[in-house]
Amino acid sequence: MRFPLPAPWTCTRALRAGVTVIAVLAGIAAAQNSTGGPRVVIPSGMRVVPSRGSTSAARPAAPAERTLYPWKLNITSTAFWIGEQPSQNNPVPNHVSSWDLNWADNYGGYDDPDPMKRIASHSSGEFRPKNFVPKLNPFYIALPYNDKQRSGYRPEASKVVPWFHRVAKGDGNSTLKGRWLQVYSNNRSCYAQWEDVGPFVVDDWPYVFGDKRPINTSNKGAGIDISPAVRDYLGIANSSQVHWRFVEDSQVPFGPWKKYGPQAKPTSNQPDLDAQQRYFEYLKKMRDEQFRRKSKTQLENGQ
Repeated sequence: MRFPLPAPWTCTRALRAGVTVIAVLAGIAAAQNSTGGPRVVIPSGMRVVPSRGSTSAARPAAPAERTLYPWKLNITSTAFWIGEQPSQNNPVPNHVSSWDLNWADNYGGYDDPDPMKRIASHSSGEFRPKNFVPKLNPFYIALPYNDKQRSGYRPEASKVVPWFHRVAKGDGNSTLKGRWLQVYSNNRSCYAQWEDVGPFVVDDWPYVFGDKRPINTSNKGAGIDISPAVRDYLGIANSSQVHWRFVEDSQVPFGPWKKYGPQAKPTSNQPDLDAQQRYFEYLKKMRDEQFRRKSKTQLENGQ
């Protein structure tokens, strides 16, 4: 089932973390692009945009912490989860990932997608399975490119991966694993980490890093796999369309996507009081936003 994008679109402002990233989603007909979706405006002086047909994926003008990557608009998403068994729509089991042979064990168990077996609460900021606390970030995605091959890196990886030359490659590790994305749909924006490869394709760099559409034609041409936590946070169904873009670590605001996993651990034996305070501020902001929406609805209904 495909959910249509809401109209008119309301303006949304990306949250702040280190630097301010503003993406304006314009409204109604004036904001429509040729494909019928919203036009996302990003300051041109800070873009990293590969030229069409070029193997050069990045323009190194801006420092990493100020880089704004282009949005991929109206991309069909499909849900996948750690521990997923093979099926017609997913021929590869997900107890391992392309970069983690012990993915399910490292996560802590089966990331059950059944809504009845999950906690999904904007009020508490909990988006996870009910029966265990995950040891990795439950906000994860897959994109159809792998920079690794049986031996070393793919020949084009050093040219097409924008951050290839500024990340550690010890022991031949992937330069993609753990990369942060911003995902937008249904008037909500969340953040997730790249932890697997798919759907179906492993070498579609012109789409992932360029300006092409996904080459995959299965599952309505899906171009991104999203975890149950991402699905639940955005409030979307399978095969819904989303917009996504890469973001730098410093641009990721505090939220449910930083509550579990290595990024949530304090750097010492003392509690991370700063992180706790940021999380409480996030919960307060979500509560206030829900109150404003409820009050607006009541006013519109004359209650």
